[in-house]
Amino acid sequence: MVYLKTEEEIELIRESSLLVGKTLAEVAKWVEPGVTPLELDRVAETYIRDHGAVPGFKGYNGFPNTLCTSVNDQVVHGIPSNSPLQNGDIISVDCGVIKNEFYGDVAYTFPVGLINDKLRHLLETTKECLELGVKEAIAGNRIGDIGQAVQAHAEAKGYGVVRELVGHGLGKSLHEAPEVPNYGKKGKGLKLKKGMVLAIEPMINMGKRHIKQDKDGWTIVTADSKPSAHYEHNVVVRESNVEVLSSHKYIEEVLNKKG
Repeated sequence: MVYLKTEEEIELIRESSLLVGKTLAEVAKWVEPGVTPLELDRVAETYIRDHGAVPGFKGYNGFPNTLCTSVNDQVVHGIPSNSPLQNGDIISVDCGVIKNEFYGDVAYTFPVGLINDKLRHLLETTKECLELGVKEAIAGNRIGDIGQAVQAHAEAKGYGVVRELVGHGLGKSLHEAPEVPNYGKKGKGLKLKKGMVLAIEPMINMGKRHIKQDKDGWTIVTADSKPSAHYEHNVVVRESNVEVLSSHKYIEEVLNKKG
């Protein structure tokens, strides 16, 4: 069942989504070689609670932490650890909050220190995939239009598109209908309607698309051990355009200051 949101509900989701972006900006200040994902997790939880919300992931289906921190070949759902980040790593940080009963859910992949050009290109391409997918979330288009935009751009650059994990609807539940795959065919799938709120989140692998689950029962890693990147926005489908409810602006202001 797809729930179309009222304007009041959309504003509440926007508030939650923007709080996640600001939380990730706070995390961005701390992403450095030598810092542990668990330290980032504590920064995020404190910030969320200080701003009148609760972590959306902590306790969700038994997940133990506020952030999903996925380093290098970890795709998503990494459990924050005490292993210090190394210069040249990348770390995908996925965060959710609940405020006023509505979820926000945003992800960003950070460079740790100085990364090589291959990794930088992966991050840039994944972000471009997100932007291209978001542009398709207009009333009258179909779910397949979003997936096709993401898939075509990633595969043209020689990357693998994860298929088993997808974007999703968002509202009072973290994962609502419809599923939003990062692959597909233009003109196929559910027709998008005004008022749908979607979390669009490309997961793009430097190597092949195949993944496997780690023995911790949560962490998803690439089958070929090559790096993976992940970015996510929350959007609302409008009649003739798409409105992005979340923002990476705060994160990028911090990263630009860090140089």
